[in-house]
This record gives sequence, structure tokens and C-alpha cells, in this order.
Amino acid sequence: MDVCKKELIENDKIIYDLIEAEKKRLNEGLELIASENFVSRAVLDAIGSTLINKYSEGYPGRRYYGGNEVIDEVEQLAIDRAKELFGCDHANVQPYSGSIANLAVYNGVLDMGDKVMGLNLAHGGHLTHGHPINYSGKVYNFAQYGVDKETHLIDYDEVLKIAKKEKPKMILSGATAYPRIIDFKRFHELAEEVGAMCMADVSHIAGLIIAGIHPSPFPHAEIVTSTTHKTLRGPRGAIIMCKSKFAKDIDRAVFPGMQGGPHNHLTAAKAVAFKEAQLPEFKTYAAQIVKNAKALAEELMTQGMELITGGTDNHLMLIDLTNSGITGKDAENVLGKVRITVNKNMIPYDPRTPFNPSGIRIGTPAITTRGMKESEMKAIGVWIADAIKHHDSEHKLESIRSEVCEMCKGFILYD
Repeated sequence: MDVCKKELIENDKIIYDLIEAEKKRLNEGLELIASENFVSRAVLDAIGSTLINKYSEGYPGRRYYGGNEVIDEVEQLAIDRAKELFGCDHANVQPYSGSIANLAVYNGVLDMGDKVMGLNLAHGGHLTHGHPINYSGKVYNFAQYGVDKETHLIDYDEVLKIAKKEKPKMILSGATAYPRIIDFKRFHELAEEVGAMCMADVSHIAGLIIAGIHPSPFPHAEIVTSTTHKTLRGPRGAIIMCKSKFAKDIDRAVFPGMQGGPHNHLTAAKAVAFKEAQLPEFKTYAAQIVKNAKALAEELMTQGMELITGGTDNHLMLIDLTNSGITGKDAENVLGKVRITVNKNMIPYDPRTPFNPSGIRIGTPAITTRGMKESEMKAIGVWIADAIKHHDSEHKLESIRSEVCEMCKGFILYD
């Protein structure tokens, strides 16, 4: 047993046991939430380092506290690696989360009440893309665009039509539940046509972009935000990248505008993840995420499940349960019983509520990290379909749970 574990057991056995319980849950089940992934041991080591102790308001070479010589090197390394990975002019690696990153951008380049366009939450967008209950929707005047009612795809001509009517100062692209390729070049063109700034939130697809599996928002978007987990497989946090002319505004908006001191242990962990993403094996990994998603989508449809847009181009898919005799909330609970973790999710034009919607969202980043491939996806697709079809049969659910646990024994994540 290593020293850190020994000290935690001695100081707080309750927390130690809960950590071990979560580790057991992860190892014995399938994590299919599209926004989740598993970091490497190296990233975990950086998160648990002594860098957590230091206050460092400001930026490299411009701090408000002394003793930041080492922190400056850590942060500059993370910045340089992010710029190299994404091919951007400027990167701010301090944001605590994707939500804060988006709000910092608005704070940096917009005035309160400015008109912005973003994808409707119910159609695959994010809360910070202007939902009325979110700070973004309360402080800024958001006009929402959606997806086509028949195809469930973004209709770029319709987006342009809305933009010409609304005359926004900024158009935001990006999604949290959109299973197809986003045309960042087209978004840039229509933003130019109405004289708007072009921003992209690539939180879900950052790892796919780095690996060349999904088109990049650069050089089209002027400002790009992303979380550093999800397909990027780093720690929970975010980055903001932009063209040089926005650098000062973005940095000032993050600190002192939205945040205090950065979390230096997370900055180091981001730097580690960026280095891992530069390796050839990361491209192989990202390609496998998409291969797995396509294989899983195909098997689900073979089993009679209905998928929004009829499949996927990326890491996620939305299952439409309207004709399955079960709601998204109930499906999430049923799949939880067989140790398959998903999240309930609204589908476009959903007649139900966000707390009990008509769909579930699933993704393949986490199970791909564990080494699973297409053959496992076929088994998972059968289990999901069977659990939903036989949601009232405890005997059937127990049988599926046993099969899931047995397969997971061959893909131990953390020992």
C-alpha cells in the first residue's frame, strides 16, 4: 500500500471507503455518459500534487503573490501545449469549468444585453448557450436556433435567416447532444454575412478535433472554448482559445473578471493531458471512440431502437424512447440496475419535461479508454435494448447485470 493511501485510511477511513466504493462501481459497470471519461494515472498524480497549495492570481510573469516561479513554468507549458494542439494564437488555461469559460467570453467581448445566437438546449445546446434560467440567458439577449423538425440536423440556411432577423453581435456554435458533424466554416460564413463575431464551444468534441476525426473550428472561429475532460480525457476544467486581437479581453475577463486564483494542480493536470493528446496513440484512441459509437449505434438500430438523426458521426447518440413504452428517466434507472450508466435527455421537439424526457444520451469515450472495441459495442447494444424492452422483468435485468459485470472483469480501469 502506498503512503498516500495509508495516510488517508488513518485520517479518514470513511472517505477512503467511499473512494474505493466508487472505484468498484466504475470497474464493475459501464460508464456511457457522453460527457465522462477516465483520466490517466499521470493526470491523477498531477491533480494530487503539492501545486494545490499555491495562490497565483494573475498570469505567468504577472502575479499578485510572490513565490510563483514554478507555477509560471507549469502554466506556460500548459498554454504552449494547448496552442500547439489546436493551432490557435492565444490560450487561457485557467477556467475552472466550461460554464465559467463561456461566461468569461461573454463578459470579455460583449456588453450586457447584447444579442447572441446559440443552439437551443432542448435541441442539443448547453445551459450557457443562452437558456433563460441560466446566467447567460438572463444577462444577454439570446436568440435560439434549433434543428430541423424532420431530419434533426442543423439547417444552416435557417440559422442565417434567424441571424438576418435578429442581427446578433455573436453567433455561437457547438453542442452537448448533437450526434453529427458541425460545419464551423459555414457558421463563420453566415456570421460574417451579418457582421457577427463567431464563437465555438467544442467541449464534447475537442479530442476528436485534435485527432483530425472532426473538423476544427480554427481558423474559422474567432473564439473557442472547451472543457478539458470528455473526449480530451484530461481533468475537469476548461480552456479558452482565441485570435490575438481578443487575448487581452479574454485574459482580463477570466481574471479578475470571473475568477480568483487558478487551480494550479489542475493546470498541471491539463498540461499532462495535452502532452498525452500529442502522442500518436491518442489519434488511434480518438478514432476508436468514433468506431465504437458507430458500431453501438448500428447494433441499437438493429435491435429496433430509434436514434435521433439515424446514427452518429462522433462520440455520442440520442435514443428516442417515444415508442418504447418507457421514459428517459425510467430508462436511466433501469439501465442503472444492470450497471450501465446513462443520462436521461430531451430529444428535439420533446413533448415531455427535462426531468422526465423522452430520450437518453449515451457515448463511448469512457468505455473506449478501458480498451473496449466493436465486439463489446455489439454486446452493449443488445443489453441496452433488452433492458429497455424487458424493464419490468427483474429476472431478465439480473441476467443482464451478471453479463455486464462478467465482461467488465476483462477491462479493469483502476486497481
